[in-house]
Amino acid sequence: MQRLPGLDLLRAWAIVWVMLFHSYVVGGLGGRFAWLGNDGWMGVDLFFVLSGYLIGHPLLASLARGEALGWRAFYRRRAFRILPAFVAVLAVYVAWPALREAPGLAPAWQFLSFTLNLLIDYEHDKAFSHAWSLCVEEHFYLLFPWLAWWLVRRPSLGKALAVGVGVAALGMAVRSYVWLHAMAPVIGQPGPAFGLRFVEGIYYPTWARLDGLLAGVALAGLRVGRPQAWARLQRHAGVALAAGLALFALAWWLFRERLGFWPSVVGYPLLSLALALCVGAATAMPARCAVPGVGWLARISYSLYLSHKLALHAVATWWVGPWQWHGLSAFALYAVGVLAVGAALHYAVERPFLRWRERRDGRRPCVTADLSAAA
Repeated sequence: MQRLPGLDLLRAWAIVWVMLFHSYVVGGLGGRFAWLGNDGWMGVDLFFVLSGYLIGHPLLASLARGEALGWRAFYRRRAFRILPAFVAVLAVYVAWPALREAPGLAPAWQFLSFTLNLLIDYEHDKAFSHAWSLCVEEHFYLLFPWLAWWLVRRPSLGKALAVGVGVAALGMAVRSYVWLHAMAPVIGQPGPAFGLRFVEGIYYPTWARLDGLLAGVALAGLRVGRPQAWARLQRHAGVALAAGLALFALAWWLFRERLGFWPSVVGYPLLSLALALCVGAATAMPARCAVPGVGWLARISYSLYLSHKLALHAVATWWVGPWQWHGLSAFALYAVGVLAVGAALHYAVERPFLRWRERRDGRRPCVTADLSAAA
């Protein structure tokens, strides 16, 4: 499958930003560099937009050509893509508690059933909690092919817009309800209740976090259903990028108080729209502009996402702490450790299963296009 350098660049940026954000598990980046990671949680929203686009486009294009919904092939390819590395990392978390970045771990069945983001007790079970976003992705994989089939069966712009507006409105309604009825009553009270209710009621649940996936699917729908509009977007990618960055700056400003009411309600759709414009512009980036090393970082981004907290904790426990490393030397050691663990997971587990999947697909052709690009 042809890789797009612009999307590789965004994926690499997203994983680096997320890992900088999660550096809090080892004490953070320090006062002078804290700003680099403070808003790194937005990298997850960028992953959602990329996933919505990269999953949505080939599936919608296949259905628009009149091909049958190859749902067995779709779910099989997703299983080969997602499960091996995920189960390997989960096994490490379960078998070796000393390697966890936090003592408490949710029951394994919540991870395996992808219900962690709906059932987690975040106060006590913080270890491997970043798997919440994978749960949102899995719920998307489960439902989107059938929704896409229904939408394309009798195409209607009005129907598509109604579904999109409905999904966005649902998220805003859920987040506003949770904020007003669960978070507002504990404002100013001592203890972590306010933040915990934000995480468990607004930030993790699937029904409150569909904005990024929706924006990515809308971008894919524009490419499939309105090719002339998509061509104009490609011709004016610079304008789209400028608009996306302007909206991103506005969202960033709004999220200065991340747990506030208005950021919680309208911040996520605004951020997702901004990132979708950036993704759309990035698809027009020519191959000659590819940045060396970015493609490799993008390829291992899924393994990095799964394993980086384990790696950070291991480096802190075995090297940085005992040897009293500080500053740039400690940062370099963390970077090397995270990349080494992520690359090992990719080459030892993730890539062999992807190759096995390709060999299977070679023997058994299917009508579903290659969807392996989404991390």
